[in-house]
Amino acid sequence: MPRVLVTDKLGSYGAAKSEIAPDLEHRQHKGLNNRAEASHCHTRRREKIMGRLKFPGHAQRFLSVHDQVAAIFRPKRHCLSANSYRHARNDAINLWNDYTAELRA
Repeated sequence: MPRVLVTDKLGSYGAAKSEIAPDLEHRQHKGLNNRAEASHCHTRRREKIMGRLKFPGHAQRFLSVHDQVAAIFRPKRHCLSANSYRHARNDAINLWNDYTAELRA
């Protein structure tokens, strides 16, 4: 059982909380760690990147491939030195060039 419920400042959360868990402490704050809202951030960012695809199936197909490709080209910069980051980027570009050459052949 959680100790605290953290939500943004939407008024209906308070009413729902009083029905579901009246003994639970309720904190309403935009900056607090709201896991329910934060879990969608990555998907929403990817949806913005993907453009305006009209059907959920198209979006799912795009996002599944986009994640794998984006992970190659975005190494964790904060964990690497500048030299290591350059090497990681060059390795990613070489890997991508090899892979696309195989697809063309």
